[in-house]
Amino acid sequence: MSFQLPQTVTQANALQLQKEGLLNIDSLGTVNCAALKDFDSTVLTVLLAWQKKLQADGRSLVVEQPPEKLKVLANVYGVSALLGF
Repeated sequence: MSFQLPQTVTQANALQLQKEGLLNIDSLGTVNCAALKDFDSTVLTVLLAWQKKLQADGRSLVVEQPPEKLKVLANVYGVSALLGF
């Protein structure tokens, strides 16, 4: 089972999304980005926070179907390797 990102992830909903993911930590091993269309760099913050929590538990984060814009943002911010892009 994977955790589905919504279509929009911006400053307006990033903190709530981060909390929601942490409450559903069992499904966080895989995050599906197929619906992600409207987002900014805050989505990277959310993904990295989840990854940090999972790594503390000896698990890893797998990001599925990242849109090209997400890959570009991760590269610009220097975190693409951390997210497996």
